[in-house]
Amino acid sequence: MQINIKATKIELSDEIKSYIQEKMDMLDKYLGSISVINCDVEIAMAVGNQNKGKIFRCEVNLSVPGELLRVEKTEKELFKAIDKVKDHLARSIRRYKQKRIDKKRR
Repeated sequence: MQINIKATKIELSDEIKSYIQEKMDMLDKYLGSISVINCDVEIAMAVGNQNKGKIFRCEVNLSVPGELLRVEKTEKELFKAIDKVKDHLARSIRRYKQKRIDKKRR
C-alpha cells in the first residue's frame, strides 16, 4: 500500500515514517482483495487550547472503491495516537466490507 505522509509542526523522522508504514501494512489483512486507491496520513502537534503538555493528532484518509474511510485521533503521545487510528481504521474497514457483502446478498 502506497502511503502519503504529511507532518505539521513535527519533524518527520525515519523512525516515525517506518512506524506509520508498519501499522498501515497491518491493515492489509483486513482489506483482503479490496484495492486501496489512496492512503493519506497526517500527523501534527496541536497548538492552543491545552493547559500543559503537548497533544498530538493523527489523521488517516483511506480511499477505497465507493467510499472514503476517515479516522482522526488525538493523544498525549504520538505513537499512541497512531496506534488508536490503526485500531479504529481496522474497525471501519470491517464495517465497509460487511456493507459490501450485505449489498451483494440482496
